[in-house]
Amino acid sequence: MTAVTVSGKARGVPLIDGIDKVTGRARYTADLDHAGALIGRIFRSPVSHGEIVRLDVSKARALDGVVAVVTGADCPHTYGVLPVAMNEYPLARERVRYRGEPIAAVAAVDAETAARAIGLIECEVRELPAYYTSAQARAPDAVQLHANKPGNLEREVHHEFGDVKAGFAAADLVREAQISCAEVNHAQIEPHACLADYNPLTGRLTMQSVSQVGYYLHLMLARCLEMDTSRIRIIKPFIGGGFGARAEVLNFEIVTALLARAATGKVLTKLTREENFLTHRARPQTDIKLKLGMRGDGRLTACECEVVQRGGAYAGYGIVTILYAGALLQGLYDIPAVKYDGYRVYANLPPCGAMRGHGGVDSRHAFECLLDRMARELSLDPFAVRRANLLEAPTRTLNDLMVNSYGLGECLDRVERASRWRERIGTLPAGKGLGMACSHYVSGAAKPVHWTGEPHAAVNVRLDFDGGVTALTGAADIGQGSSTMVAIAVAETLGIALDQVRVIAGDSAITPKDNGAYSSRITFMVGNAAIDAARKLKSILTGEAARKLEARVEDIECIAETFRVGTGGQASLPFIDVVKAALADRGPITVSGTFTCPPEAQGGKHRGGAVGSTMGFSYAAQVVEVSIDDATSSVSVDKVWVALDCGHAINPLAVEGQIEGSVWMGLGQALSEETHYVNGLPAHASILEYRVPTMAESPPIKVEIVESHDPNGPFGAKEASEGALAGFPPALVNAVANALGIDLDELPVTPDRIHQALLERRRAKRLAAVQEALS
Repeated sequence: MTAVTVSGKARGVPLIDGIDKVTGRARYTADLDHAGALIGRIFRSPVSHGEIVRLDVSKARALDGVVAVVTGADCPHTYGVLPVAMNEYPLARERVRYRGEPIAAVAAVDAETAARAIGLIECEVRELPAYYTSAQARAPDAVQLHANKPGNLEREVHHEFGDVKAGFAAADLVREAQISCAEVNHAQIEPHACLADYNPLTGRLTMQSVSQVGYYLHLMLARCLEMDTSRIRIIKPFIGGGFGARAEVLNFEIVTALLARAATGKVLTKLTREENFLTHRARPQTDIKLKLGMRGDGRLTACECEVVQRGGAYAGYGIVTILYAGALLQGLYDIPAVKYDGYRVYANLPPCGAMRGHGGVDSRHAFECLLDRMARELSLDPFAVRRANLLEAPTRTLNDLMVNSYGLGECLDRVERASRWRERIGTLPAGKGLGMACSHYVSGAAKPVHWTGEPHAAVNVRLDFDGGVTALTGAADIGQGSSTMVAIAVAETLGIALDQVRVIAGDSAITPKDNGAYSSRITFMVGNAAIDAARKLKSILTGEAARKLEARVEDIECIAETFRVGTGGQASLPFIDVVKAALADRGPITVSGTFTCPPEAQGGKHRGGAVGSTMGFSYAAQVVEVSIDDATSSVSVDKVWVALDCGHAINPLAVEGQIEGSVWMGLGQALSEETHYVNGLPAHASILEYRVPTMAESPPIKVEIVESHDPNGPFGAKEASEGALAGFPPALVNAVANALGIDLDELPVTPDRIHQALLERRRAKRLAAVQEALS
């Protein structure tokens, strides 16, 4: 395999772990060697809200084959990904707040014994009022779910930038919409699992888990088990997707560690699919009130938005999610005035958290839908409306988000041309329609969740006698291809073949700390750190080559694993010879590369201003073509055209895959995905009931990669895995509107909702006809 030329237009390379995955050699958490491991099982709350009056685990503890039982008494510490929002115990203490909340856990010699032990646990709970909607939880007489949160508000946010009142006064058209988006789940294929091994002789704990955030897991295990961090080792195995489900520490991980310590041995916990839905941490049910002002030429004058998120029983990522929903109203278009009011509400349901496109998907859906409705009312083309509001980079938004590169205009051009929009819009047969929308996302949060003063990313590169280069990174590859990106960055910088680079990722004993796989931070931050490390190593080798070739350092080049003097190559040395010379006096070489976001990227001074701040936004535009069955009102997606500005495609093959994955997740949220609860218990707790799209529903997706070359990105790259997601649901709803002439205010767009909207339109027409006749 040759080195990848990032400045070229090659299609890219397969992921370096791809062969292991497709051949079955990859070992996921549940596949790990658990010989001799006990089986962990969790006893969960049978009610949605109540006080624990009595908990008796004595019969379970006495059962033959049970080695350990733990309860809330074994962990007096709360945990959470955000230091200011830790209000959840791994095992409930005194009070339960959702049905299925962990109360106790057992470790037994086998699964059957563990299940029997769970059945022997006696728990008496005095039920309290339970609230399953935001409105119920916010009612004046509602019981407080958390003592320090009156009104059951986890957080409320109020921001105003620019003169909103004057903006609406200057508009030729002002319209409002109320749009609701259902709660949805990640539904990753690999269920949650972890393997914890506690050595009582050394007092050390080794944890292998599905986590996207090994560093935060490390911190929370140390906190909850009151252990020194140096005695904890976190190893990341292969992970079968995350999409944000594992972007915070999960209760079962801490519970498994507690069991391993109590049993002084090894414990494996594998959650069932139902338990995955109970652990949840996905996109919250969201109600949006949106008001926009627009001039006759399509120019936006003002935006006013209220967002209410039903966050579930505990804080999780909630205080960040509700901030993102408002912050990401900006950064896509040039809006002269924006007012945002956000409310994150507690309810007696499994906690919500981060999900792909974190915080921005639902508010962007509402925005793009209302934008299209206003365009139609003004007889404006929706592409023209978007172009009327484009930003000009470099710039800063009203809420102080930094935009250094901006390829949205080219994205619009690409999908308009590829879909033949101008020829086809309004000319399709009955029941068919085209719709479009735009979206964007951050390339990592400019401020880390835990402010330690350390670099935002670090990569070590090691060189030994064999000439092989090893990159060590704490970054979690969860299927997005981050390890391949690190390998490409190192190989390209050094001028060596890609297969000469080995990547070791996610082992706290040997790799540098990394904050994790969330907010699309890895390519931008870890990529820059990898390049920094490779440059430092290259400087050492170049100096040695110059000495051996008796030339000036500045005249030495390394191309195709050969160091030569100038482009003419009058004198040259193979890479391996230079390596041996460099190692002769010093032995193996390890260099560290780092990356830290500069202060100017870290957001505004207003409260919450750090959320939404990033080093570079990706931008996307897409067109969706739909067909609606006249008899069943079911929607099928015929084709999708999507263009994404990712700055520079380091590995185009992986970028295409990530864009397709974003569109596919948006398809699920738009058409079928929706959580349902019956008295607080999920009625969809399997992949059969929870309807994700199958191959039968998946349309052809035409991907266009737009490269704006971000000045701060690694080789000019930005994120590529989330920016296209938020554009799909509104593009689909806009396509349905163009096909049927109805505007839908709820997601997902199910046949019953379309049928109901058509019925209401027919009734309205009949009523109007009757009133006209009577007049």
